[in-house]
Amino acid sequence: MSFKKYIIFIFVLGLLSSCNHDFSHIGIHQEPRWEFAPNMYYSVPYEPLSQVTDSVNHPEYYNSNPYNPHGMTMREPVPGTISRHPKGILPMHMHPDSLEAAGLVPNPVPLTEVTLEEGRVLYQRFCSPCHGQTGEGDGAVGEVYGGVPLFASATLKDKPAGHIYHVITYGYNRMTSYATQLSPEERWKVVHFVHTLQQADQ
Repeated sequence: MSFKKYIIFIFVLGLLSSCNHDFSHIGIHQEPRWEFAPNMYYSVPYEPLSQVTDSVNHPEYYNSNPYNPHGMTMREPVPGTISRHPKGILPMHMHPDSLEAAGLVPNPVPLTEVTLEEGRVLYQRFCSPCHGQTGEGDGAVGEVYGGVPLFASATLKDKPAGHIYHVITYGYNRMTSYATQLSPEERWKVVHFVHTLQQADQ
């Protein structure tokens, strides 16, 4: 038998043996069998939102940092840590379902010519395709899909800054969230410019 035929024979034999569904002849292993890429099943790094402290009964899921108090995988920031977001720019108490409460949050970004101009640029770039250049809902996308409300309409003209910020952050109805495109400070600047469009149509 040639080497090639020998390889084919071994392959076919292995293929046929794998079709056997009777595993009664296989003895119970005292140790776990080999696993392919076990790191895909059991995380080696500490998971921040996982806290499994039982290393006896669940050693494969044990995920506690022995060097932290109480085996915690996360620790509180050290005193004096500076927040990533400027103070007051991002209301941390805002929640996706708190649209009404968000209306009580004032705009923390000062209204100046600079911030207003920056808001205009950001609006033209991210909002005008649907809402139009002047907020009349006549953007290129809005003309195709329709139903984009006017900023000066009775429904929207009196909406406070926090309400508009919340909609930009989490979306509303068919409008998706722009939180990944606009930073918290940029969203507040857009809110300033939207208010100018509402006032211009009054």
